[in-house]
Amino acid sequence: MRPRLRPAWLALALCAAVALAARPRPHVLKRRNPTYAALSDSSLDHLVALSDLDDTLDWSRPDTPLAKLLVPRPVGSANLTRLQAMVEGHFRDLGWHVEKDSFDDSTPYGTKSFTNLVFTHDPSAPRRLVLSAHLDSKFFPTPPEDQFVGATDSAAPCAMLLDLATALTPWLDARKQRVEDGGGEEGREGQGESLQIIFFDGEEAFKDWTHADSIYGARHLAHKWGATTDHSPQPVRATPRSPLRRISHLVLLDLLGAPNPLLRNFFVPTGWLFDEFGHAEERLGLAGYLWQGLDGDAYTAKKGETGARERSFFVPRGSGVSAYAGQIEDDHLPFLREGVPIVHLISVPFPRVWHTIKDDADALDLPTIKAWALIIRLAVAEYLGLDPSAPIPNLNSPTEVKRDPSDLILDV
Repeated sequence: MRPRLRPAWLALALCAAVALAARPRPHVLKRRNPTYAALSDSSLDHLVALSDLDDTLDWSRPDTPLAKLLVPRPVGSANLTRLQAMVEGHFRDLGWHVEKDSFDDSTPYGTKSFTNLVFTHDPSAPRRLVLSAHLDSKFFPTPPEDQFVGATDSAAPCAMLLDLATALTPWLDARKQRVEDGGGEEGREGQGESLQIIFFDGEEAFKDWTHADSIYGARHLAHKWGATTDHSPQPVRATPRSPLRRISHLVLLDLLGAPNPLLRNFFVPTGWLFDEFGHAEERLGLAGYLWQGLDGDAYTAKKGETGARERSFFVPRGSGVSAYAGQIEDDHLPFLREGVPIVHLISVPFPRVWHTIKDDADALDLPTIKAWALIIRLAVAEYLGLDPSAPIPNLNSPTEVKRDPSDLILDV
């Protein structure tokens, strides 16, 4: 990704827009996604225990996915091919649908082969909440830079997505079964929305970041999905005719895993969803799940402390806009240009180790990574209404509607 600045007058306009967006959010916006349901307190305990975070995220154990990701993995390398197979196997073992988007493209170093990995829990669902990150690491032609492993960029975000799938698959399976047992939802035979996870290839520029030398995988996939149109006859409640239109929101993770991240909302239309991640952080922190020994008032006092590792990750909307706001070029751009709603979860300013050989395991903070994994897990579970203890509000009703004869108007 690359930061890009705009004129001062546009920054002021962005400030004004974000200030307006910071007004109290109507409760109805929490229901913008038909499946949304807040998690009960009892289910919150269950959610946190769905996976052992250390099994995926503790890179000091060589058998964990994050430890395996901490290697140089530029486009076309043997390391990247091996890791793509590892990620694919992870999702196949979980029973997800696998799509491999392979293609060739021209680069400053000649034609290269790329592969985006797309995993969908329920491909029959017409809408998808997409969580994404890039799997490749930046290419450097000479040592020692050629040993760049991109720990925050983006090994840690990729590991978080692997944990997300591991943790939520049982709840996703259970909800899908409950919907089918209830006759479907939203007038359909099955679910209205499912979870999709994308690992982009070729995010990094080979030389200097340009529109042609960057985000190869995202550009290809957005174009492919936008150009793919289903012309078959469909019922009134139609499935969107292109895969691109099936994306309800795309959430992109990048430059996460270092301590003391700061995240800002870049897009007013999806500010409500950005807030949901902040609300997830708050609830987990108050319950004592984010930081060992901190809950309730102790967490509240610590989360606003400057320089503290336990400080809140999220800058509240309306508290000002940095020069970076909305100017970061990343894998979301091709989808944004096609009208897909975007939430960009990226630390701004960038970690000091960005695109340096020091972006290795020493740049990571395990408690911070675990906190991120839980925040994302809770926000996604609520967005998709996965709470096993809560009723599904959109199930088709099997009851017959009966009319009273007095309701009829006769044409005499």
